[in-house]
Amino acid sequence: MPYVMVQIPKTPAPASPAQRSVPTSADVARLAGVSRATVSYVLNNTSAVRISEPTRRRVHEAAKELGYVPHAAARSLRAGHSRMVLMPAPSFPVGSLYSRFLSDLQLALGRLDYTVVQHGSVGLHGDEAARAWAELRPVAVLVSGSGLGPKGVTVLKRSGARAVVTLGPESVDGAHTLLMDYEAVGHCAAGHLYDRGRRRIGVVVPEEDGLESFSAPRLEGVRRALHGTDATLTELPLAYEEESAARLAARWRDLGLDGVFAYNDEYAMLLTRALQDEGVRVPADTAVIGADDLMLGRLLRPRLSTVHIELPSGRDLAELVDRAVRNPGAAPGTHTVLGATVVHRESS
Repeated sequence: MPYVMVQIPKTPAPASPAQRSVPTSADVARLAGVSRATVSYVLNNTSAVRISEPTRRRVHEAAKELGYVPHAAARSLRAGHSRMVLMPAPSFPVGSLYSRFLSDLQLALGRLDYTVVQHGSVGLHGDEAARAWAELRPVAVLVSGSGLGPKGVTVLKRSGARAVVTLGPESVDGAHTLLMDYEAVGHCAAGHLYDRGRRRIGVVVPEEDGLESFSAPRLEGVRRALHGTDATLTELPLAYEEESAARLAARWRDLGLDGVFAYNDEYAMLLTRALQDEGVRVPADTAVIGADDLMLGRLLRPRLSTVHIELPSGRDLAELVDRAVRNPGAAPGTHTVLGATVVHRESS
């Protein structure tokens, strides 16, 4: 039986994602029918060159079709600096007010063509953390709370950071500082309780790690407001847990307190619920005031008195960062940006 040899042509295997060529700006330019320079102007949001809206739309559509994204490192080399703004991830529990502020800030920086990167330097603090941040070569660094010192600022600037901005209760040499006067929050709360006739005043001090830079100034503000008066002050360590609040409420009558500043609205709501469960009347037996002016406080019964905190807008802070980046030689400034006013409701 004769055998017939048949040659079957090899079908080339489909290219794996790793083998496919990476689209370039030249590919985008060809598809959009424009120059590579135009692609660069459009995708880098360059405002110095006027480009028509139909052309911009064509470039964006071509880039999307090809899956092209600009190379951040190459863009940094051309500009002489990156567009990365580094924000160390907070090492403390972030409340609703502060979380909203950070979101607004990131959105505002994005509109100014900055890329916001949150850096989780777990276990690193102060100048050691600054060295880890510097490795990423950010154009600006925004540091919340305390811990960064002048040496850390120097490390960041030598690595190419054009702006270092701190948000906290103290200024730092070499950095633009937004002073957050947390003492004013405690001062307002204590003054309100005293004016309402309360003389045996407790102050909640959160037990959670990382909140000391917020709670200590608020406690000092209460102390300053009551200094020289006939009122007494009692510190009340409290963890943000129902069991901790229940234990504190169980010995409330022994403490003999008729007013309490509960650090913020979340701790105030936690403590109020525990006091009510223990049969302590709010405000008849004990007046309660929080801080942050959260909407949930208005839903509580009785409605929660609070200290309304006015934080800088995300847009204003983003513009400050942008000015500092564009003028790195300008002398660092210090601005007090936190306002505090009492909102009196039923709980006090």
